[in-house]
Amino acid sequence: MAQDQYAKQDPRSQYPRPDSQDEQEQSHPGTGRRMGPRPDHGEDTYRGCDRLVDRKTVITGGDSGIGRAVALAFAREGADVLLSYMEQEETDAKQTAELIHQAGRQAVLVPGDIQDEEHCQRIIDRAVKEFGRIDVLVNNAAYQMSQDDGLLDITTEQFDRVLKTNLYALFWLCKAAVPHMPPGASIINTSSIQAFQPSPNLLDYAVTKAGIVNFTKGLSTDLIGKGIRVNSVAPGPVWTPLIPATFPADKVDSFGAQTPIGRAAQPAELAPAYVYFASQESSYVTGEVLGVTGGKPLT
Repeated sequence: MAQDQYAKQDPRSQYPRPDSQDEQEQSHPGTGRRMGPRPDHGEDTYRGCDRLVDRKTVITGGDSGIGRAVALAFAREGADVLLSYMEQEETDAKQTAELIHQAGRQAVLVPGDIQDEEHCQRIIDRAVKEFGRIDVLVNNAAYQMSQDDGLLDITTEQFDRVLKTNLYALFWLCKAAVPHMPPGASIINTSSIQAFQPSPNLLDYAVTKAGIVNFTKGLSTDLIGKGIRVNSVAPGPVWTPLIPATFPADKVDSFGAQTPIGRAAQPAELAPAYVYFASQESSYVTGEVLGVTGGKPLT
């Protein structure tokens, strides 16, 4: 029987190490179904304890990776979940929805591109129509593409896509959602260790993640007068479809080895941080950035 997140384990050997990650590439946005080893989203390892009973939640990028792990955890903690995702990720999104249904909660699927402001408004409108309110907004969707020559390889088209997906959409979604969020609600933004330790091959992505940190801190001060808390989770390397979809194969087989723990995180290891920020347990925490980095310092 798989051990859940409460069982004591050695973090170094709890999950596969980089030597099991064969060289592999996928076309963007990638899928966990073709990854080896398969990512753990908590299917057999996350145990809920009613920490989010009847919360109405929205998660962007909810089809796979961190988004799927958070959706699964939220549902097992008692929340209903709206999933936002790209249309080409429909198969993965339906699998995530099935996990939510198995937990006895409602799943709402809204495909589309969050680079479009009108689509961001449609996401929020659908959540309000289905749920009546929004208790938790998780801005998780992101786009990255590694470029070996850094700045000189980044096209204006790529720069626009990264900023619109990672920053513009966050702004649009927050602005649309806040009027429907009651006191006690929570916004959780996915930042990254890249905000603090930018890699040259991810220059544009790192810029957006630094912007998310700044936006989180500023918005937390703006919204606490409404009783809404705003926090951010900053992951280190995480074994998600984004990795074989954005890195060359020869870098995938060593991904995560540079951390003190010696491996990449599995998506299931990120989910508890989001549950914490969404729950009443973090009632006195706002404007914070929680690093889940395998021991790499954020600063």
